[in-house]
Amino acid sequence: MQTTIQVSDKTLQILKKVKDEVHAKSYEEAIRKLVFERTRNSLAGYLGKKTTKEIMKDLRDKHDRF
Repeated sequence: MQTTIQVSDKTLQILKKVKDEVHAKSYEEAIRKLVFERTRNSLAGYLGKKTTKEIMKDLRDKHDRF
């Protein structure tokens, strides 16, 4: 299903620039790339600033190990 959205001239100019920068074939592809990049980066700090050791310490207790 295709749909039409309205954007301002300024937004259209930005979208055209982004389309060229990410080498997208369409505006839809450019938007998808932007959304994917944002989603991927937004999960980067999900666990906070814990070290790997802090994250792993509570996953298994000593009595669970073989």
